[in-house]
Amino acid sequence: MTSAIIGAPKIRQTNLFIGGKWQESRGGKRFPTVNPVNEQLIVEVAEGNEADVDAAVKAARSAFESGPWSKMDARDRGRLMNKLADLMEANLDELAALETLDNGKPISDAKAADLPLAIDCIRYYAGWADKLTGDTIPIRGNYFCYTRREPVGVVGQIIPWNFPILMTAWKWGPALASGCTIVMKPAEQTPLTCLRLAELAHEAGFPDGVINIVTGYGQTGAAIVRHPGVDKIAFTGHYETAQKIMIDAAQTLKRITFELGGKSPNVVFADADIDAAVAGAEFGLFFNQGQCCCAGSRLFVEQSIYDTFVEKVVARAKTRRLGDPFDPKTTQGPQVDADQFNKILSYIDKGKSEGAQCLTGGRRFGNTGFFVEPTVFANVTDDMSIARDEIFGPVLSILPFKTTEEIIERANSTYYGLAAAVWTRDVVKAHQFAARVRAGTIWVNCYDVFDAAAPFGGFKMSGMGRELGAAALANYTESKTVTMSLA
Repeated sequence: MTSAIIGAPKIRQTNLFIGGKWQESRGGKRFPTVNPVNEQLIVEVAEGNEADVDAAVKAARSAFESGPWSKMDARDRGRLMNKLADLMEANLDELAALETLDNGKPISDAKAADLPLAIDCIRYYAGWADKLTGDTIPIRGNYFCYTRREPVGVVGQIIPWNFPILMTAWKWGPALASGCTIVMKPAEQTPLTCLRLAELAHEAGFPDGVINIVTGYGQTGAAIVRHPGVDKIAFTGHYETAQKIMIDAAQTLKRITFELGGKSPNVVFADADIDAAVAGAEFGLFFNQGQCCCAGSRLFVEQSIYDTFVEKVVARAKTRRLGDPFDPKTTQGPQVDADQFNKILSYIDKGKSEGAQCLTGGRRFGNTGFFVEPTVFANVTDDMSIARDEIFGPVLSILPFKTTEEIIERANSTYYGLAAAVWTRDVVKAHQFAARVRAGTIWVNCYDVFDAAAPFGGFKMSGMGRELGAAALANYTESKTVTMSLA
């Protein structure tokens, strides 16, 4: 499969970035990052070990406690962040191509969604850098009492492979605005854009040690979590990994925030704008090849319109164009790697064996690359694996419902609680749904609407803490109370 662009993006860095310098791993090991389109090696990247993590933490600690970062005026921090955003904008085409090469997502999505959202996130938090204020508090006696908001310190950040550049921005933005320093491990499947962003941050003028990147596998991330010099861990990924992080982080009582998975209910009432809901259902599940933590993978449709709605969704799914993600006409690329590809196909087999009706898709697309056909199941019941488990792929389950009370109970019948959506023209019904469904984000007559100012995170096993908005700044700051005698 050949690329539709002229030339491939240049791979500028494959080493670790520690203390402002690019360096080989101390163990001398490297690992492959593979093109999911053709299953061929793109490049080998340095694999960091505990010694590398230790060096990165020491560099971050030095920058935090004694480097120019600790003395820098907050507005100057904001200026550096805006300069980084400017450089991201100037290199948008290159960053989008790197993201597509490493992850497999369509270049049109990388350029129109991922990069603009990432740039906007950095700019949004640049504006917060000089606005983290405390309070004056009237207390009894002859005292002056006030609070300060101070950075938590050195933060370890571990990000996933589904939105590499956007997840980097979500983590860097509030941490840098707060005055923290960073040790980040990008996903081993997709390290290339994070490394390029570190290069751009260095070019923007961030002091040495403020941003450190240690690439590697799970043991590299575990070393960051266990390191006593790390004050906080921010992790986005699977809840099973989060459980391990909680155990390790407890040894030093690190602050932790998690943005985890979901099995989000997307609910369509009979009074909805049907065509808009069909488009929203297709986008809410198939965007990014279904590799979204908030994907609307449980599509509930009111019984009276169920058959018509299913027919429309199937027809729309069949229009998706699979192929070379560098082709602007492609709307669906490959899954990220062989493990994810095989997992998705295994769930499709489970859906069929458990009695669900596969109306379209359900197979591998092509003979090379990790492509899975857009798949739609009907006659799904709540107890089926495809209705319970997070598949993280282009597999949609459509389930009927009859009443509002029934659907709220079924929507909440999951250990996840990341997102949900409701489609209806009834304002009262929409607000009742939003109030009673236990999820961190509720969309009404829309899906996957994100903005840097709007908090995002989950209830239950979908995480703790919030990304984005002013809420995310609380993850990276401590409140200090100062009381002075006026006697």
